[in-house]
Amino acid sequence: MDGTLLDTIGDLSESCNHIMTHHGYPTHSRDVYRTYVGNGIAKLVERALPCHLRTPEYVETIRLEFVQYYQKHIYQYTEPYTGISLLLEHLDKKGVKIAVLSNKYQAGTEKLISHFFPNIIFSAVFGQRAGIPIKPAPDAVNEIISLSSVATEDVLYVGDSAVDMLTGKTANVDTVGVSWGFRSKEELENEHPMCVVDAPEQILSLV
Repeated sequence: MDGTLLDTIGDLSESCNHIMTHHGYPTHSRDVYRTYVGNGIAKLVERALPCHLRTPEYVETIRLEFVQYYQKHIYQYTEPYTGISLLLEHLDKKGVKIAVLSNKYQAGTEKLISHFFPNIIFSAVFGQRAGIPIKPAPDAVNEIISLSSVATEDVLYVGDSAVDMLTGKTANVDTVGVSWGFRSKEELENEHPMCVVDAPEQILSLV
């Protein structure tokens, strides 16, 4: 979702910097936050904190503060990438089953998807959930495949980071990288996806 369907870096960076400023810690640029996201909110907070404060207990304290603030400001700067809404509409009309898998916490994932894509039917919308390993573990992908009643060889996993490409690999599904997200094209290509696309409409030719 983040970096693939939605450009969320503005709200993520502003919210995290708000918490950092509140506690008197250094803040970071949006470009720096692009390298911090992708592994869940706890890891984002850990990376943003000064090194000497990165204990599990304190990271959890700051994570809770972040989620409380972010949930209230989740739409301020976020928007779909150009062409994404049209792509999802085309896929939906073609009968292609679509699912979302994010390392963002579940409530935030659901809130964003329902707000920006209210007319799209998703087989599943999964964020980080208790008891389910986050990406690149294959557990949630396998769950989505089961819920969607599709064959593994018919799945196309699309994402913007090495974490996403590794997730596809661990689940034994084809992967496609998108170059418009938070990470570089080189990072994606280093994980040897089926291909890297530069525009959403290119995905239509792959399904």
